[in-house]
Amino acid sequence: MPLGGGTFTTQNKVLPGSYINFVNVAQAGTALSERGVVALAMPLNWGKDDEIFSVTAKELQEDSLKIFGYSYGADELKGLRDLFRQSKQAYIYKLNNGGAKASGVFARSKYTGIRGNDLAVAIAYNEDSTETSELYDVILYLGGVQVFYQHGVATAAELAENDYVDWITAAELVETAGDVFSGGTNGTLPDASHQTFLDKVESYAFNVLACLSENSTTKGLYANFTKRMRDEVGVKFQCVVHKYAADYEGVISVENGDNTDLVYWAAGAAAGCAVNRSNSNKVYDGEFDVDTNYTQLQLEEALGAGKFIFHKVGSTVRVLDDINTFISVTQDKGENFSNNQVLRVLDQIAKDIAALFNDKYIGQIPNDPSGRVSLWNDIVKHHNELAAIGAIEPFDAATLNIEQGNSKKAVVITDYITPINSMMSLYMTVIVE
Repeated sequence: MPLGGGTFTTQNKVLPGSYINFVNVAQAGTALSERGVVALAMPLNWGKDDEIFSVTAKELQEDSLKIFGYSYGADELKGLRDLFRQSKQAYIYKLNNGGAKASGVFARSKYTGIRGNDLAVAIAYNEDSTETSELYDVILYLGGVQVFYQHGVATAAELAENDYVDWITAAELVETAGDVFSGGTNGTLPDASHQTFLDKVESYAFNVLACLSENSTTKGLYANFTKRMRDEVGVKFQCVVHKYAADYEGVISVENGDNTDLVYWAAGAAAGCAVNRSNSNKVYDGEFDVDTNYTQLQLEEALGAGKFIFHKVGSTVRVLDDINTFISVTQDKGENFSNNQVLRVLDQIAKDIAALFNDKYIGQIPNDPSGRVSLWNDIVKHHNELAAIGAIEPFDAATLNIEQGNSKKAVVITDYITPINSMMSLYMTVIVE
């Protein structure tokens, strides 16, 4: 990372950057950055090897065949459809790299994977052919869907580039009802693929990291990566896993089911939820069956253990409470840190103020009274925007204190904010006279 970040114990940081602590009060560019981005690694039957690629909700709907090898409504894309119900962009990495490309007489598949075996080339004699020039119409199918057509070519070298195959230019064109491809294989899926993905994704900006593994060691790898990035590097995001008690505010553990199916929806919901909103009581509108066979006592125990759990209200499946796995409350870190709505506010502040300071102040604004007043004004403006949208209580600018640190290059900020939470419980006394 080019700039330092994370938390601090003493003012001893070497790298320039923003070091921000959030603690509870002891008990007796200021625009808000957007949300909605998920990063995940998953096995795929088609697609780019060994690189992270971006997909938006619009691209999934319009170009899924090109990107993933399947039409938007295919069962193979059920998880991604769940993911994009509330998120807007995903950074995706293909875990099973290293497979083989499918091939036929006239072309080989653009990507490795078994989906390439569903490619087929049909070639028809073109009616405009002459005695000296034979012409052909070439059609390419993927899973029975036409994905390419070229009219009147004489040689394979004339065939146009496309998103599905690389033409074998030395092949001689002849009529065929269907040259079906074969030999496409998926790569293996070693545990090391997850580490490769995390190494690559470290430089990307996203709101949620999704872990689609049931291996406890791999889930621990994701949780530890999240903790390191949040606390040491200063990159604020949350990680969504399935049944993993991390006891850390950066990790959300989905409880329902025996697999990671619901991680897709939960990750998209966590990423897409606005800073002034909560996923508590949100309706699950995805495509997977949700096991909600829990007693009232089991639901209470799940919340106490920091589990993100779905329950049934009538015929509707809903999120019980928008919480993360943090349960070890201390004086410096109270129970509010287990609430994802609160954490989204804190992460928003950390990301926005760090971006403001890194872009506007480092190396450009002198650390003198007027420079610190400028920073004070920017932070006040930012916090007032949060208050205006109901993310925090009205901000008292008098509580914001900015001073020179132990060195002439450092500034020390003390900032008091009160996040607003959604209504969750109602206690009502009705007096009848």
